[in-house]
Amino acid sequence: MTLRNGLSEELNRQGNEHFSRGYYTEAYTCYARALECDRLSGDRRALVATLGNLGNICAVSGRRDSAQAHYQEVLELQKILGDEKGIGTTLANLGNLRADAGEWDRARAYYLEAMDLITKTHDEAAQAVLLSDLGLVARETGDSEEAIRCYERSLALMRRLGNLAGVADAWRMIGRTYVIQRRYHEAIACCQTSQSIAERLRDELRTGGARYVLVQCYEELGQLQEAADHLEQVVSMDRKYRLPKLEENTQRLNVLRLRLAGLDQVQVPREMSA
Repeated sequence: MTLRNGLSEELNRQGNEHFSRGYYTEAYTCYARALECDRLSGDRRALVATLGNLGNICAVSGRRDSAQAHYQEVLELQKILGDEKGIGTTLANLGNLRADAGEWDRARAYYLEAMDLITKTHDEAAQAVLLSDLGLVARETGDSEEAIRCYERSLALMRRLGNLAGVADAWRMIGRTYVIQRRYHEAIACCQTSQSIAERLRDELRTGGARYVLVQCYEELGQLQEAADHLEQVVSMDRKYRLPKLEENTQRLNVLRLRLAGLDQVQVPREMSA
């Protein structure tokens, strides 16, 4: 390993650490410096790793055009290297960009191309994620039944792999699809399962995600106290992690509390007359 390779590896390690903590500006700076080293060394595999990290940081920070450019360069390098598994991953990342932009047909095309390659490499973990991605596309384009089929296949793979976080996600996504179909009791069962697994994992964000879907179910069923109880927990998590929906969910909770207060006022005369 050359000095430049070693520096690039260390900068990527530091960038990954910043990324995991949500310090995106610091992560980007590390990756950009690593890229300078990789361009000078000409190490294609190092370039693939660094450009992939840059694509990821741009994607999560909303810089889709930059992310697209980084992923496209990664794709060309992976084709030169003959890295089929890597190509599949990059195609999936490109699909994610298009999904984030609401370009569902383009997202599906990328995901299906990725699935063809990843199936050949027998990477079941990647297949499970792609099936969930295809489920999202199906759900967002109005094909709820196909979405559920994709999520159920993803769930089966996640179970076989022992990926409990993935299992929790799959149950939540099935639940969200049932909400679209107005199958609220089935959605509640799915999301309670997701919540239970997430709590065992001590994963507050996944627990909050399941609770959020439960809020919608209970609201639709008129069970406002249950909805408010879950939404209080969601707002608490939003505040703890400074999530972008804090203000929106706080307002929603206030509305729920007002509705509950109104219902209580209506119910008092009934109790008195009983």
